[in-house]
Amino acid sequence: MAEPTRITRPDGTVLELVETIPAESEGRRPTRAKARKRALDILYEADLRELPAADVLAAHRDQNDPPVREFTVELVEGVEAHRSELDGLIAAHLASGWTLERMPRVDRNLARIAAYELLHTATPHDVTLSEAISLCEELSTDESPAFLNGLLSALLAGSGHGSEA
Repeated sequence: MAEPTRITRPDGTVLELVETIPAESEGRRPTRAKARKRALDILYEADLRELPAADVLAAHRDQNDPPVREFTVELVEGVEAHRSELDGLIAAHLASGWTLERMPRVDRNLARIAAYELLHTATPHDVTLSEAISLCEELSTDESPAFLNGLLSALLAGSGHGSEA
């Protein structure tokens, strides 16, 4: 297993990022699923380090190991361009007493990616929901997939986009 990456937040706190999926399983994902996972990694890192996602994306593109797919760039840039709208919609569909900040980072960033895809891309809604839930099952808590599914379904129903596939 590779050594965890150590990062230092602006306040001096040292954190460790660890590989969440063994490298050998990454090769079995379809290309767009890999791009979604990489977008999640970048947005999660930006959230954790309290840095602009554009800076983290630029660093990953400069490093180019592995290369950053165009769909990853589209997702990260799209989430950032629509961050206020997405966060407002997500917050509006959270259960009473919950806030965006209270959500686990993985869930929050998965919700942002999926909401962006649902509202601003031509990706079929069932594909977006399935991919988001699949990543959530791999990377978050046991309760998170049902929570994210309910949140995204409510967001989609409330957006006027219906449940088109």
